[in-house]
Amino acid sequence: MTDPQLGMLMLGLFIFIIMLGFPIAFTLMAMGVSFGYYAYYTAGQDFFENRIFTLLVQKTFEVTSSDVLVAVPLFLFMGYLVERANILDRLFYSLQLSMKNVPGALAVATLITCAMFATATGIVGAVVTLMGLLALPAMLRAGYDTKLSAGVVCAGGCLGILIPPSILLIVYAATAGVSAVKLYAAAFFPGFLLAGLYVLYAMARAIINPALAPKLPPEQTNVPLGTVIWALATSFLPLALLIVSVLGAILFGLATPSEAAAVGALMSIVLAAAYRSLNYTMMRESVYLTVRATAMVCYLFIGSWTFSAVFAVLGGQSVVEQFFTSMNLSPIGFLLLTQVIIFLLGWPLEWTEIIIIFVPIFLPLLPQYGIDPIFFGILVALNTQTAFNTPPVAMAAFYLKGVAPPEVKLTDIFSGALPFVGLVFFTMALVYIFPGIALWLPGYLYGSR
Repeated sequence: MTDPQLGMLMLGLFIFIIMLGFPIAFTLMAMGVSFGYYAYYTAGQDFFENRIFTLLVQKTFEVTSSDVLVAVPLFLFMGYLVERANILDRLFYSLQLSMKNVPGALAVATLITCAMFATATGIVGAVVTLMGLLALPAMLRAGYDTKLSAGVVCAGGCLGILIPPSILLIVYAATAGVSAVKLYAAAFFPGFLLAGLYVLYAMARAIINPALAPKLPPEQTNVPLGTVIWALATSFLPLALLIVSVLGAILFGLATPSEAAAVGALMSIVLAAAYRSLNYTMMRESVYLTVRATAMVCYLFIGSWTFSAVFAVLGGQSVVEQFFTSMNLSPIGFLLLTQVIIFLLGWPLEWTEIIIIFVPIFLPLLPQYGIDPIFFGILVALNTQTAFNTPPVAMAAFYLKGVAPPEVKLTDIFSGALPFVGLVFFTMALVYIFPGIALWLPGYLYGSR
């Protein structure tokens, strides 16, 4: 068996093993070390001279000393603190009052709340679960259609994947070797464009068929203006200031993502203290969840980089490149094929595995097709949102089902989420047709892409 054949066997065996349920990070490391040991052993290196062990140590050092990845635990910590600051219910209530005259007021308030909360946390499971406990029962009590209500919560909860400060974008920046700051700038307009399309869709459904989203009764909306302003000032304004300060510092070059994340984590502690939610238990849980998620990302990076290095040494990467070259694809054909592959990978895999393991296979091919890696990253970030809402896996649907009232069926959640998946594909098409949606802001702020 030749080295390239071994490389393809390595990739196929990895996919088979993770389908059996083995831990992905340790599977990557084990396969990288075992196949790498064989490759270097056949090259004449004995056990003590085998370079695979040195490679594993080097990759571990690269991950743990990466300046870009420092932002990951800080943004996660900020998100977990905001999640536990008891601000979500106040934010939803204040937006509900301020949107009372808008068609589908509760759905619109839910989407805006999700967008803001997702921006502050970037943790899909947390946003979907909390909004499933808070907004979904409120919409059902108001007589909203079950499918529309479930779809709004699932779609809104996934916005944090794309809208900065997104953890996915940080991980992609480290994987692709591009500027995280430029990537955040590129994601700004597509993220809020998608959120805007969600809002317009919910409003349109309410206008076309008011029975799907009835108006709230007067006793819930006849609230003095001063009360509404005070509710917004004590819920919307603090969170908005936190988001704007963190994003503004990054986009305008006042701080690196890591520095801005550190300041955001400190401000989230202050915010939790202001809402009288700061205590030892809360801090301990936030630190524990942050460390657990960060360790997962780091081990995935160590395993992936080791696996990828051995895959390249065996010639597997050249086989992939020859495969795409032999198809004589145009740039749009290449983009369509890669996005279809990423979409299908989203069924069995989390976005972390897709970004860290499989996206690097496509990255070396981008210059050949003249595709900007930042532009490609935005399409990937949009695409991975579909995996959370597309059956048969649809993790957002399962998160919601876990906290939804018993009468809400999983099939209703799937049906409600699918139109929003269509809006994601529509946004991807808009970004491809008008690349300035993604590339104008980083070009304007930082010059050349």
